[in-house]
Amino acid sequence: MNTSIKYLAISVLLLLFSTVSSAQCAMCRAALESSDEGIKPEAVNDGIVYLMVLPYLLMGLVGFAIYRMRKKAKLNQKAAEGN
Repeated sequence: MNTSIKYLAISVLLLLFSTVSSAQCAMCRAALESSDEGIKPEAVNDGIVYLMVLPYLLMGLVGFAIYRMRKKAKLNQKAAEGN
């Protein structure tokens, strides 16, 4: 069996048998439930999004750097073949 067909079959099975869950970290839940000051859920969600942005930004920058290096290497290779 072709490996791409295997990966496709596994992906389809995982999507079909996935369960929906509404999870929240224990610290966020405790802060929202026990807060006398009335921390708004929107503020907690904004904090989560803020903390989530940095890893994605770093991975994007690393991916862009790799893309530029590979593109530069291809241009250098083509230039060397042309001589």
